Amino acid sequence: MSVVKDQIWLSDKDVEGVAAAEGVERRIKSYTDELMVVENVFQKGAVGSLHSHPHTQITYVVSGKFEFNIGGEKRIVTAGDTMLKKNGIEHGCVCLEAGILLDIFSPMREDFVK
Repeated sequence: MSVVKDQIWLSDKDVEGVAAAEGVERRIKSYTDELMVVENVFQKGAVGSLHSHPHTQITYVVSGKFEFNIGGEKRIVTAGDTMLKKNGIEHGCVCLEAGILLDIFSPMREDFVK
């Protein structure tokens, strides 16, 4: 089952993942027009290429270890860390230890549901 906009209840087992990049699976968890939550499961060595978009994004590290580049500044992050990426700021990461990132976008990413 795919996630539907404004869906109130969603079981994790019903969420279908899609390949976002080599070694990265994207799973949309919930969304409205104003907000979206996306789980990204990374294999060790997978890369989230440098990019920017017109959405504000907060990323929470659920597990694993990542090297993030946000606006040209690089840092190593691990479980429990959070990063803010305002709209238009270039960012990307390399997965150093397999893990999961939870992304919150405002507004929602229309390109993820087309």
